[in-house]
Amino acid sequence: MTDSDIRMDKFLWAARVYKTRTLAAEACAKGQVTISGLTVKPSRHISIGEIIMVRKPPMVHTYKVLGILNNRLSAEKVKEYFIEITPDDEFLKMEIMKLQKNAIRDRGTGRPTKRDRREIDKIKGNS
Repeated sequence: MTDSDIRMDKFLWAARVYKTRTLAAEACAKGQVTISGLTVKPSRHISIGEIIMVRKPPMVHTYKVLGILNNRLSAEKVKEYFIEITPDDEFLKMEIMKLQKNAIRDRGTGRPTKRDRREIDKIKGNS
């Protein structure tokens, strides 16, 4: 293995996409990581210029590899090795999920407070 060869799970961990290497390997095994529309194994080697798509519901993050990371670095230094090219509509999905989270009430939690009612009305578009 040369410096330009690095496993997918190790890169995702070093690039701080996943908190642990085990989580990165599990995501690859579950088919949540793709390159060019093909699911990848944790042992696949990556190269510069590849576009990696990582599915973390409800979003699909897209990254372009600019350099190879061998070790986990600080968040500031990691930005030199890959760039996030995720479309803006994916971020809108996350905002919608955050708003909908407040709209669903569990059974038995009682009546909504005045503040809860205002938030529900705002989400539904009612005045």
